[in-house]
Amino acid sequence: MKTEEKIYDQHAEHTNWLSKMKFYTDEISVIKNRLGEIASKNTDKEVLAHVEHFQNQMIIQKNNIDEISHAIKMDEEALQNEIKSNPTAVDHRKVAYHAKEKEAVDSFEKNFNEIRTEFKTFAAKWM
Repeated sequence: MKTEEKIYDQHAEHTNWLSKMKFYTDEISVIKNRLGEIASKNTDKEVLAHVEHFQNQMIIQKNNIDEISHAIKMDEEALQNEIKSNPTAVDHRKVAYHAKEKEAVDSFEKNFNEIRTEFKTFAAKWM
């Protein structure tokens, strides 16, 4: 496991992660819209219970995105402060690897993909 990483590499990873979080935010909007369509076409209590389950999951996932994005932005701010405090040879210097943020992003993606797969199965049945 990495313990250090070049500043520019870490910045690139932050940028990539924030782009992913934006993508997942957009994906949540799409899923919420599809849930609204399903709910409007089906009044069965079982279907509505599943719709509510997925709506709750989207709220939770959006909160997770907000927390992860905040942590990434704080890490990025620390990088910028490091550069400001010592701009010499910034392209060669290393900083501590951001393992906590990487773990959060990886875990979120795994969990979100499982929920999305579950939702697609549900939506295919009821759309």
